[in-house]
Amino acid sequence: MDMLKTNSKMLFFAAVLGLAVFATSCNQEEVIAPASPAEELSKRAPAPGDKSIAEIAIAKGFNELVKALAYVDEELDAGLVDLFLNGKAQYTVFAPTDQAFFDLYDLLGVLEIDELPAELVLDVLYYHVTHGRRAANSVVPKVGKRTINTLLGVKFTVSPELEITAVGNTANIIGADVSASNGIIHVIDAVILPIEL
Repeated sequence: MDMLKTNSKMLFFAAVLGLAVFATSCNQEEVIAPASPAEELSKRAPAPGDKSIAEIAIAKGFNELVKALAYVDEELDAGLVDLFLNGKAQYTVFAPTDQAFFDLYDLLGVLEIDELPAELVLDVLYYHVTHGRRAANSVVPKVGKRTINTLLGVKFTVSPELEITAVGNTANIIGADVSASNGIIHVIDAVILPIEL
C-alpha cells in the first residue's frame, strides 16, 4: 500500500511538472495585468476566478514557482501543490516570475531550485503567501507603508509605489489582482527573502 501511495505521489508530481514545462500556449505576460499606482487601483476585489492558484501558476508559465512547490512537497511532504490546487481556504500569493528565480539562482550560484535546502525553499515560499483574499487595494497603501503578515510569520511592507521591502531584499509588484478560485495572485519581479544574505 505504501508503494502504491509513493507511486501515486510520483505520478502527480510528474504530471504537475509536465504541465508546467509544456504549457507553452500561455506565458507570464498574458497573466500580468500591469499594476497601477496606488491611487488608481480598484476599489473592489475582483470576483473569484474559475481556476485555482496552482492551475493558474501551471497554465500561465510560472514554471520555477511550480518547481519550487513540487520540490518541497517531494522532499518535505509539505502539501503545498494540493493546498493551492484543491484547498478551499483563500490565500494571496506574491508570485515571482521565472526571471526572478533565475536572478536568485545567479545570486546564489546555483542552476536549479533543488540545489538549495528544501527547508529554506519552504520558508521562502511561505514568505510569499498571506491568509485571505487580498486585492491590490488592500495590499498597496495610498500613503505610508502597509505591513503584510505572511504564512512564515515574518512580515514585509508594501509602499504606494508598489515596492515590497522584505527582510533580505526588495521587489516590485508588476501585475495585480489575478483572480483565482481560492485567492488572488500579485506578480512580483524578485523572489523576496525572509533572511539577509
